[in-house]
Amino acid sequence: MVMKANGRWTMCIDFTNLNKAFLKDNFLLPSIDCLVYASADQRFVSFMDTFLGYNQILLDQGDQEKTTFVTEEGLFYYRAMPFGLKNTGATYQSRGLKVYVDNILVNSGSLGEHVQSLFETFAILRAHNMKLNPKMCAFSVRASRFLGFFISESGIEVNPKKICAIMVKPPL
Repeated sequence: MVMKANGRWTMCIDFTNLNKAFLKDNFLLPSIDCLVYASADQRFVSFMDTFLGYNQILLDQGDQEKTTFVTEEGLFYYRAMPFGLKNTGATYQSRGLKVYVDNILVNSGSLGEHVQSLFETFAILRAHNMKLNPKMCAFSVRASRFLGFFISESGIEVNPKKICAIMVKPPL
């Protein structure tokens, strides 16, 4: 068990041996730099976070038993895709969104284009029965934090939370 940043516990399974049995899928995670820089000069940006990310994608019934793990309470297996499987990220990427792990980004130069892009994104999410975490979403904003960066239409800035120790340290 590992405690997440939000204070909740999450189960982590080592799928190293299982992952050796699978070929790597072609969909790669996008570069964080590419996502961040592509958004920096856009007028409208929406940031979305899927609720429990990968766990919303159901595994094929024939693959569920392959994820079996042992606890003091007995044997269990995942019905939904757990974090840690070799092709989890690729499966998520293949859904057709600008996604980094479970963070979705929509950026546009005009409001009309942005509304259209959001409709398309929501259609993809609906088609795959994916749910968003409303506490972690910001729609049509001019600036926001994304993957550790502060992005606005004027560019990329350092996240103030990441440099507060430097800012309060007295000069030598």
